[in-house]
Amino acid sequence: MSEAGGGRGCGCRVPQRAPWSLVAATAALCLVLATSVCTARAAPMSREEKQKLGNQVLEMFDHAYGNYMEHAYPADELMPLTCRGRVRGQEPSRGDVDDALGKFSLTLIDSLDTLVVLNKTKEFEDAVRKVLRDVNLDNDVVVSVFETNIRVLGGLLGGHSLAIMLKEKGEYMQWYNDELLQMAKQLGYKLLPAFNTTSGLPYPRINLKFGIRKPEARTGTETDTCTACAGTLILEFAALSRFTGATIFEEYARKALDFLWEKRQRSSNLVGVTINIHTGDWVRKDSGVGAGIDSYYEYLLKAYVLLGDDSFLERFNTHYDAIMRYISQPPLLLDVHIHKPMLNARTWMDSLLAFFPGLQVLKGDIRPAIETHEMLYQVIKKHNFLPEAFTTDFRVHWAQHPLRPEFAESTYFLYKATGDPYYLEVGKTLIENLNKYARVPCGFAAMKDVRTGSHEDRMDSFFLAEMFKYLYLLFADKEDIIFDIEDYIFTTEAHLLPLWLSTTNRNISKKNTTSEYTELDDSNFDWTCPNTQILFPNDPLYAQSIREPLKNVVDKSCPRGIIRVEESFRSGANPPLRARDFMATNPEHLEILKKMGAASSIDAEDGLRFMQEMIELSSQQQKEQQLPPRAVQIISHPFFGRVVLTAGPAQFGLDLSKHKETRGFVASSKPYNGCSELTNPEAVMGKIALIQRGQCMFAEKARNIQNAGAIGGIVIDDNEGSSSDTAPLFQMAGDGKDTDDIKIPMLFLFSKEGSIILDAIREHEEVEVLLSDKARDRAAILKGKMIPSYIINSNPEMENEDQPSSENDSQNQSAEQLLPLSQTVDLVDQETPENPLESHSEPSSPADMEEAAGFAPSEQKSSSTESLETPSLDGECTELDNQLQEQSETEEDSNPNVSWGKKVQPIDSILADWNEDIEAFEMMEKDEL
Repeated sequence: MSEAGGGRGCGCRVPQRAPWSLVAATAALCLVLATSVCTARAAPMSREEKQKLGNQVLEMFDHAYGNYMEHAYPADELMPLTCRGRVRGQEPSRGDVDDALGKFSLTLIDSLDTLVVLNKTKEFEDAVRKVLRDVNLDNDVVVSVFETNIRVLGGLLGGHSLAIMLKEKGEYMQWYNDELLQMAKQLGYKLLPAFNTTSGLPYPRINLKFGIRKPEARTGTETDTCTACAGTLILEFAALSRFTGATIFEEYARKALDFLWEKRQRSSNLVGVTINIHTGDWVRKDSGVGAGIDSYYEYLLKAYVLLGDDSFLERFNTHYDAIMRYISQPPLLLDVHIHKPMLNARTWMDSLLAFFPGLQVLKGDIRPAIETHEMLYQVIKKHNFLPEAFTTDFRVHWAQHPLRPEFAESTYFLYKATGDPYYLEVGKTLIENLNKYARVPCGFAAMKDVRTGSHEDRMDSFFLAEMFKYLYLLFADKEDIIFDIEDYIFTTEAHLLPLWLSTTNRNISKKNTTSEYTELDDSNFDWTCPNTQILFPNDPLYAQSIREPLKNVVDKSCPRGIIRVEESFRSGANPPLRARDFMATNPEHLEILKKMGAASSIDAEDGLRFMQEMIELSSQQQKEQQLPPRAVQIISHPFFGRVVLTAGPAQFGLDLSKHKETRGFVASSKPYNGCSELTNPEAVMGKIALIQRGQCMFAEKARNIQNAGAIGGIVIDDNEGSSSDTAPLFQMAGDGKDTDDIKIPMLFLFSKEGSIILDAIREHEEVEVLLSDKARDRAAILKGKMIPSYIINSNPEMENEDQPSSENDSQNQSAEQLLPLSQTVDLVDQETPENPLESHSEPSSPADMEEAAGFAPSEQKSSSTESLETPSLDGECTELDNQLQEQSETEEDSNPNVSWGKKVQPIDSILADWNEDIEAFEMMEKDEL
């Protein structure tokens, strides 16, 4: 592993100047470890099994890449559900997501060096010829400077790096004459106008044809950019300068990094998420290691590895010390305010931080890398994939998963660092989940909702550039790769740049601004770039001993012991009052509240933390009463369980989370609205009834179909064109009466999802569905059915096996023939909302007013600790009570000697001093990833 070898110091120790929070966390973990009992180490994986898994990765790549080339090329990306290419301007806009698309065959360029890593040298040679023949970089399209740099410029440079390597070996690419490098240079010059700012920070977007600010460019008016967007250029730009001798690229990238370093918050040494490119003011002052900042830190350390410039290492170590002091709360990584770093800025983590354990391996800090990786793995085991965001108590915050590779990346690096076969088993789980839940006939589809298993018509280029590369390398031995991977460093997009660039064209004019702002000494080089061969010479159970206390962290929530021990280090003071412990009837607690913000800066921080915890606790307690979405899975021919529709739950009837599932054929009720006694009871008897929304309460519909003998019900929205892609999902409420008599499950589908079932009935007559809390494994639900085995196993190698003959031979055909692609899973043409389950307090039309009385929002965001009013259930949307208010009222009633009203005034006066911070919390809860 090139990144981890040959540096100063040997990792896996606390730095000499370790912050007290890190010492406390380490002591806490030692206390936990001392009482834990380690189980046997994971059994080594045989060479044969590793080869089998490596071959499976190769087949999966062929499935994704082959379908892109067949159905999408020369488009930028494949839409795997509809089997066509995504072309900018021809599909409905997805907002910023589309900024990566520049009509330059993005997926092909991003996949170039992956082909070589996977030993597909002939395919690589063919792909390079296609790029040179077909790709145009002079398109009139506005693209992201950041995405174009890491995916396209990085892809061209990675392709060039391996092309010259193959040419030197003498078998392939003998005709190659640096054509990819010339394209990269052309693209580099197209990106340079973005740096035309007084700060040196680049504009976030540029027009490939017209540049910046020109009327026809349609860009150049932006004022803000993310820290990662401006700080993730040095590897590609420096490599371009070193390859070509044109120093301007590296100079511009260095200038942007210098400016970011100057603008860091000096007391905390942290950077914010968003910065003004003209003034250098921080627009968003929260700081973490995830979205918006992630690869800035990554490139500081890797720039040192690739370029050998000590200033990059000094800066990284300064930032890393701050990260471990404020952001790292093992096993969590939580965002904080750059000006008040002891104060958490949000109550959730995003999936992009999954890269950080891999970076910590490069740093040599193995213990927290193992801890965070294990926590993320536990989340994956619960949901099959890592949700786009999840809360600190491991609830789903944003349910999407666009097949991100960061966790696979960290798994690979941890395996290389530890040699622990446990990480091979983790990789095997990733492969199985991708094949079971994301594989579709035309590729791999992103997950729209990890809770239900529904899909999105999306396969990003990074899936081929990174996921298969890291998974293959995880299982490959040195002899399985045709070149020495140790001679290269990975960019953030996993493109390969040769380490010999550090000795090439080193006459770049540069300014070391680091020492102007911090006093640095040799200790800044400790704990960096370890020799992985001597990390664990005497303790083969080291990695496992760290993982063991965290194996139940998701199911049982984060252990409180770590927090308690850390608090004991507070210079002898009593632990701060936590919101979860607060009791309104406790005079001591009220006295502590009065002191917060008045006695000292520490008390002020405690007060702000307490208010944030109160807001989070209120939100969590409300969500405990809310029901998660459900799944409607079509399991009959020709769908065979691959169509999963996201459905809204009901507050009455059979609870699918407890009774697992209800299975049956569907039938439309008459009348279709289900508001009176059914006239076709024989049609719905023993089946799942389809009912149209409108004209009466949901509970009434449920009773009518239940009386007719239905075993379940699906309510379909009457608002034509509505979809869970764009509309908040509901949970159906009762009618204000006792609903214990309703025994069948009831689910709600928007019009778009409901029409998939209705169209299936028209085409296939008999349609069988599964109502459940989430999508089921096809192997389980289709057991005993006469269908092609590869549909169950998601393994096309089985396609050619002989199938049993039967009168249903027509079912034994390819998946492409069996599944009408016009009726695939949750086709998404628009950007998935930030939160698929937002509150929706008004009916969709006047005709819905009466029925809306039975509809309650499935998920709400709490922005304050004020109590919510609870309207009656006869004619109004139900809302969730505020648990804190109920608790305080109960406590007041039970203790007549306490008058809560007399205690309110001093607390209100304290709250007045915190309004600004409370508003900041509320805004951050609404921030997009």
